[in-house]
Amino acid sequence: MKILVDADACPKNALQICMELGRKYHIPVWTVASFNHMIVSDHHVVVGDGSQEADIKVLNLTQAKDIIVTQDWGLAAMVLGKKAYSLSPVGRIFSNDNIEFLLEEREVKAKLRRGGGRTKGPNKRTAEEDKRFYRSLEELLADAASLDASLQ
Repeated sequence: MKILVDADACPKNALQICMELGRKYHIPVWTVASFNHMIVSDHHVVVGDGSQEADIKVLNLTQAKDIIVTQDWGLAAMVLGKKAYSLSPVGRIFSNDNIEFLLEEREVKAKLRRGGGRTKGPNKRTAEEDKRFYRSLEELLADAASLDASLQ
């Protein structure tokens, strides 16, 4: 098991939380980002700056039971299909129960933008989002650890 971060768009606070909880639970943290980003990580993978390169690399590195941190709902859907966990940097845990709705929402917004409409971007990151992300990631790590213990 590893924590795998789509680091191209991951806020620094969320990345720091991943590193902290990775150390606490003795789980390696991998980061994937284009060469345009300066990421300090024990396991950093650099990709080109082409569209979707980081996402494709994250998907290729994902194994069952890994925890993937991404803002990309499409990538989240694909890693769920590989029996991995996924959550957003604001602490939303992606699941088979909510991913279909999120993908439909993404398509509606994309259609609106293609038609010349505008959609609102994310708000400035808050301390509450950091706390929610910490709690959600710790919940996934604790669940995964207890599942592993029960299998042994």
